[in-house]
Amino acid sequence: MRVGGTGRGSLLLLAVMGLLSACASAPLKATAPTDALALPHGEFFFQHSAKDAQATEMVRRAVENAGPRLSRWGSFQEPVTLIIHPNHAALERAAHRPGYDFLRAWARYEQVEVQSPRTWTRAGATQRQVDELLLHELTHSLMWQASATVSDWTRKGIPLWFSEGMASYTAGQGYRVPSLEDLSRFLHDHPQADPLARAESLYETENATVYGAAHHAFTFLMERYGEARVRGILAAMRRGQDFTGGFLAAIGLPVDAFLRDFRRYVFLRGFKGGRLTPLPSPPRPEARGIPGMPQLPPSSAPHSPTSAPSETTPRAPSPTS
Repeated sequence: MRVGGTGRGSLLLLAVMGLLSACASAPLKATAPTDALALPHGEFFFQHSAKDAQATEMVRRAVENAGPRLSRWGSFQEPVTLIIHPNHAALERAAHRPGYDFLRAWARYEQVEVQSPRTWTRAGATQRQVDELLLHELTHSLMWQASATVSDWTRKGIPLWFSEGMASYTAGQGYRVPSLEDLSRFLHDHPQADPLARAESLYETENATVYGAAHHAFTFLMERYGEARVRGILAAMRRGQDFTGGFLAAIGLPVDAFLRDFRRYVFLRGFKGGRLTPLPSPPRPEARGIPGMPQLPPSSAPHSPTSAPSETTPRAPSPTS
């Protein structure tokens, strides 16, 4: 996942979001792993240097701890190799992502690159931080394995809002992203911007908004349609559909209709229990008006709950994770 506020290496947003992760690219071949772990939901291999034996134990423990929350999405179809890199520069080279100062891991279909937790800060990382990071990253790998084969996983067209939202939701990272109220204000202040369907265009300037929108959209999907139907999206893709077709088959409506529904829910602050559809105005006598009630000009308030969001037809971006 890519995070940053006003540029690719923004440390300010790193402090705010702390997601410390990134995802996707063409798979790389790993050398022989030096350790293995067999769990009910999958098989995992660990490649590391002798210097990182203790750090690898933290990664191994994080993989074990991730099991119960990962299992809701199924089991891994292929073994996953986790490569522990000795420093940040080595991780950037392996991920082919130079200049990503915030990067701590990079997930693929059957491989996860991890910067050694001992080098995350001067004091190293805590087990809780490693647990959260690995749960997020392994959710990506499991999503791809549940929805595709190793030969077609990059061609399913899974949009960022779904892949990052699923990983953030599974890892319980909602506390790290902007709130629904923040997202509502953004939509009011930027009516032409779409952090869901046009996420790529907002990467450089509105990363926090993009990933917050992803988390909240996936949460909305889960709460409205249920976990079984969300798993159905993955299953439909595994049977040959792309994301658009799998979503329609499992959820029963097009992706763009769902995104319009969610955008309207946020714009009109439905999360506060307010009315989503404004009451119609009572009929007014023709050419007379109401005595003593002069017509007022439309309000220019940017957050009016009775304003309607601009209609857009979202288009899913190309896969970025």
